[in-house]
Amino acid sequence: MLNTLAVAATDTVRQVAQASAGAGESLFVTIMKGFSNLAIPVILFVVVVLGFTKKIKVYETFIEGAKEGFTVAVNIIPYLVAILVAIGMFRASGAMDFFIKILSPLTNMIGMPAETLPVALMRPLSGSGSLGIVTELMNQHGPDSFIGRLASTMFGSTETTFYVIAVYFGSVGIRKTRHAIASGLVGDFVGLLMAVFICHIVFG
Repeated sequence: MLNTLAVAATDTVRQVAQASAGAGESLFVTIMKGFSNLAIPVILFVVVVLGFTKKIKVYETFIEGAKEGFTVAVNIIPYLVAILVAIGMFRASGAMDFFIKILSPLTNMIGMPAETLPVALMRPLSGSGSLGIVTELMNQHGPDSFIGRLASTMFGSTETTFYVIAVYFGSVGIRKTRHAIASGLVGDFVGLLMAVFICHIVFG
């Protein structure tokens, strides 16, 4: 009789704990979705308000920036072509598949599905290439699956390091990047680890 009561009490406590955890997770997800939906409109509104407050001609300043952006776009075309050719060679040579096979045991240890490893490898090289991989993963596993959410978080937590350095350093004629590549790759690595960690907490 006592054992039956103890088991029933334990089950009740477990159900209450699971319900509380589910409610807390649901609240967290709702809050994060609200912030995501409001982030860009709020930023645009704040920029315009600050411009008027400081008596800056917002529209005219935007037009001047757009003109400079067009000039920069023309200047970076050679660097852009070079990095895109390098990325194409990297993928076509099978080097990505080779790195995936080598790194799979390590990613399994940290709870990172092997399916998301191509995102981690492609992201520092190409934004469009990594976006294509993320889209393919979502089509295969679904956007609400753990793999889909992890791939999306990894995509947003990292940067196209080699692409950015090639384009922006090349546009201003800087050839010696010094510690920029190492710093960017360290940032990408930390972003990937945190994406895995946070996704296991929130969606795991």
